Amino acid sequence: MKFTATQIAGILEGEVEGNPQIAVHKLSKIEEGEKGSLTFLANPKYTSYIYSTKASITIVNKDFIPEQDLSTTLIKVDDAYKSFSKLLEYYNQVKNNKVGIESPSFISETVSYGEGFYLGAFSYLGDNVKIGKNAKIYPNVYIGDNVTMGDNVLVFAGAKIYSESIIGNNCVIHSGAIIGADGFGFTPNSNGEYSKVPQTGNVVLEDNVDVGAGTTIDRATLGSTILRKGVKLDNQIQIAHNVEIGENTAIAAQTGIAGSTKIGKNCLIGGQVGIVGHITIGDRVKIQAQSGIGRNVKDDEVLQGSPALNYGDYNKSYVHFKNLPKLVNQISNLEKRIDGEQD
Repeated sequence: MKFTATQIAGILEGEVEGNPQIAVHKLSKIEEGEKGSLTFLANPKYTSYIYSTKASITIVNKDFIPEQDLSTTLIKVDDAYKSFSKLLEYYNQVKNNKVGIESPSFISETVSYGEGFYLGAFSYLGDNVKIGKNAKIYPNVYIGDNVTMGDNVLVFAGAKIYSESIIGNNCVIHSGAIIGADGFGFTPNSNGEYSKVPQTGNVVLEDNVDVGAGTTIDRATLGSTILRKGVKLDNQIQIAHNVEIGENTAIAAQTGIAGSTKIGKNCLIGGQVGIVGHITIGDRVKIQAQSGIGRNVKDDEVLQGSPALNYGDYNKSYVHFKNLPKLVNQISNLEKRIDGEQD
């Protein structure tokens, strides 16, 4: 796909300075720009690169005034970073605008889908699946019986969506993600063996939820595992049965959340965080990477450590943690001095 400077300026409501007909077909960093590529300058630290970049087009802020000659055509906008992000979003929409059904695929006779539908080869759609408008399902995707999906859903190659799951509008499910696998429910018997507890619930993703590659969201034992509107999950996250995550909460990679825990809205959870089951985490909570959460957490708390402490308390305590060998030596020397005085 090629776009001219004029076309890009039209999308971004920007102004062209340079050759309006110059075309680009790829994106690049400003320091790695090549002929035919588009880049942007938002951080002043990278200003020097605009004079050496070989990128054909560079998006800049309107207040940018070059101090040397440029070989790149400029598109001036109010906010270069936001405009570049908008362009990336537009590019993805164009790139993903596939339609039609590829073969071979299996589609149950009871499946229904809206206009603009795309289904990649080797995919499976079970009985009574209902899919909205402009949904794009890439190759090797499995969608089980009675799944409901809204409009503008993207499901990338190799994802698995188990039966009864409900996927809202504008959701994105990346490759290898598994939605609706059985929760980890077993009960021991007198012989020390484990009997499986049937997992009869489902998973509900509300609108605008993103699920990263390799992430697993387990179905509920009863009821639903629920991710509210705007939740963003990174790659390789484990969400256990009956967990509920509030609106616009973002969780980084390799975090694990045990069963029946409730997490509030607008929380930020770092990578490799472990959260026990059956607790409640409030709204706007921030949890630093590699923390272990084993208790209820109030609104607006900031936590770090394992088990996690208040963020400020943790930093104060860490000063003492790293000085423990020195403190031990000091105590040992004091004990020797006291013993010597007593002798």
